[in-house]
Amino acid sequence: MILNIKEIEKLIKEKALITDFINLETQLTPNGFDITVKAIFEFDCAGKLDFSNKERAIPQGKEILPQKERPEDKFGWWNLKKGAYKILSNEIVNLSNDLIAIAFPRSSLLRMGAFCQNAVWDAGFQGRSEFILVVENPFGIKIKQNARLIQLVFISIDEVDKGYSGIYQNNHQK
Repeated sequence: MILNIKEIEKLIKEKALITDFINLETQLTPNGFDITVKAIFEFDCAGKLDFSNKERAIPQGKEILPQKERPEDKFGWWNLKKGAYKILSNEIVNLSNDLIAIAFPRSSLLRMGAFCQNAVWDAGFQGRSEFILVVENPFGIKIKQNARLIQLVFISIDEVDKGYSGIYQNNHQK
């Protein structure tokens, strides 16, 4: 069963399903929750992936700093050229063992020639999320600090005995 706005809001308020959000009322949607951008990184080396993850190497990337258009602006903009970028979210997601999440790009992002790729947020996952932004618009796009990029949809499942326990568990990097 996919959770609705009332169920999501209740879990946020009572169980800290999501923390570190910008504005609960704005980010809650009828069927999900909008996730915002905290930082953007460009890839600066190759990654490695094997079956057992013993030889896995995840590129950390080089952070791209946002630029303010006017000195008095509170927030700046990232000017992104065509390419792939790693996004770090503001929000921390805290899934119970009977809940998973999947994400979709906001339709406004698609309409400007960009999209996001995400993995499944496994039952039991807790941490600050990372995902990929792919810019296909040949003229690039501009993203403002704290922009809403993806919508998380929460799905109730039969409780698992053991939730997520991978290397990204409790990733609360700033």
